[in-house]
Amino acid sequence: MRPAPQAADRAGGSGDDRALLVDRVAIGYRRRGRTVPAVAEATFEVRRGERIMLLGPSGSGKSTILKAVAGFLRPSAGRVVVGGRENPGPGPDRACVFQEFDQLFPWRTVLGNVVHALRVTGVDRSEARRRAVEHLELMGLEDALDRHPHQLSGGMKQRVAIARALAVRPLMLLMDEPFGALDAQTRGRLQGELAALTARTRATLLFVTHSIDEAVLLGDRVVVLAGRPSRVAEIVDVAGLDGPDAPGFADARHRLRSLLAEEGEVVGGVYE
Repeated sequence: MRPAPQAADRAGGSGDDRALLVDRVAIGYRRRGRTVPAVAEATFEVRRGERIMLLGPSGSGKSTILKAVAGFLRPSAGRVVVGGRENPGPGPDRACVFQEFDQLFPWRTVLGNVVHALRVTGVDRSEARRRAVEHLELMGLEDALDRHPHQLSGGMKQRVAIARALAVRPLMLLMDEPFGALDAQTRGRLQGELAALTARTRATLLFVTHSIDEAVLLGDRVVVLAGRPSRVAEIVDVAGLDGPDAPGFADARHRLRSLLAEEGEVVGGVYE
């Protein structure tokens, strides 16, 4: 395990392989006529094909940063650079998967949901169907193409949402605790499937979590947010630690727990 540099210019990537730069970003919300700071300062980068985890407790600004990257929020200071574009609005180059199960159109089939996402980005009908089937098969949903969302379990709905996001071939996949509402068994299975899928497709991933184990299992590096308003406490390298038996897994887990405990953030086993 190695702490990774925090400053963007020292993060080890070149401009050519950088999918995302979050550079001294601060974000606040308007509440009752005043601005309440949520993120004091955040700096990190995501290289193409890399899996970056945003780890922190509720209220630490993880989802706020993700929304700024998605283009739904503008930073009050600093800049978000996506594929060389500074502070861009929402676009299909950043596909989002959220925690809620109801992300699908209920009147469309599983196949129809994915085809629709491709069609609205300009893909012709035959190619959209081909790519939709391909990505649904990658997620093990080949037997569910004609089902509607109400006929699916929560885990299956999340598989469809992931297939839809990847099918549009985004620059980056943004995931906001997509497995948080699932039971432990389903969550563990989908974590393994996502790890295998991103390794196979070389997908670039920015993933919000409050689980230390999930961060270590799925990530290449973990951006630890702490404090209120939050800052980046440290960026920890966890590449290759794909299971509890991997050398260094326990050390990485201990380091992340220590970082959060230093800020009084590990409470009641939330980060088990």
